[in-house]
Amino acid sequence: MSKVLDKATAHFRNKIGGEMRKIEVPEWECTIWVKNSATLREESKILELSQQGKSVEALVESIIVKARNEDGTKMFTMPDKMIFMNEVDPGIIIRVAAEINSVPLTMDEVEKN
Repeated sequence: MSKVLDKATAHFRNKIGGEMRKIEVPEWECTIWVKNSATLREESKILELSQQGKSVEALVESIIVKARNEDGTKMFTMPDKMIFMNEVDPGIIIRVAAEINSVPLTMDEVEKN
């Protein structure tokens, strides 16, 4: 592996292994924890669904892929997808997915813009 690639993978390991942020979902009586980064493999399925015009399915996919328990384990599994698609309040899904997919800016980033 090249030195640049070594540095790139080390950077990503630090980013994905860093602190998680929490999202309160009172309607579900839970807290969802989210890492501020996801793998390209995780993001690719979400992007693929979006490009196919399946934006609702992409929202559900992002919740399933990115939602974590406090210990970092995944909160949902792919078999949960059909339940989300058919039995969960769409308004809450949209809100939670939007919060999961937003990355909070640091003060330094705000000042740069």
